[in-house]
Amino acid sequence: MPKSSISTNTASNLLSKVDSRVLRLNVGFLLKEGVGYSRDFPFDEPLVQLSDDLAVHNLGGSVSFMRTPQGLYAQGRLTATVDNTCVRCLEPFDQVVSARLAELYHYPPESAPPDSLTVSDDAHIDLTPVVREDFILSIPIHALCRPDCKGLCPQCGANWNEGPCDCRDDPLDPRLAPLDAYRRLLKPDDDKEVPNN
Repeated sequence: MPKSSISTNTASNLLSKVDSRVLRLNVGFLLKEGVGYSRDFPFDEPLVQLSDDLAVHNLGGSVSFMRTPQGLYAQGRLTATVDNTCVRCLEPFDQVVSARLAELYHYPPESAPPDSLTVSDDAHIDLTPVVREDFILSIPIHALCRPDCKGLCPQCGANWNEGPCDCRDDPLDPRLAPLDAYRRLLKPDDDKEVPNN
């Protein structure tokens, strides 16, 4: 379902899934299995509020849990999109984010090393902190709506991706003439020969 077609009521209903914790999984049955047993958990959610500062759309992928002597090993990849703004044209766009999991969740929790991930006492694993961190780290600092984004006209603010504007280039400030000459020396126009030194 496209994000733009989600009504306010539908969005509210979808966000109510936060209470059910989409990424909080009951793994009690896995803990009763022998070492080497594995199970896949697929994800296909239109909207998930991972935390107060991060909502994602179209969360998809799968995570496989394998029983080990130490607990459960989680391995998989999740992708989603987040709302972002292009740094060149300032238009909103859907930014693809991803999380790659390869984590050991120790069980029982009381025998886990300090600062390690654990299966909770009620036999649940919450993937939210790990997935949230990976999603945030995969958002580029200088996000572009597309690699060849042309940006905005510095004079009138027109979006050059939608076509050229009617602005004319301002004459060069005379104080910048030496820098312009040096720029032309380093990057001559296509119809000029590179000067020989």
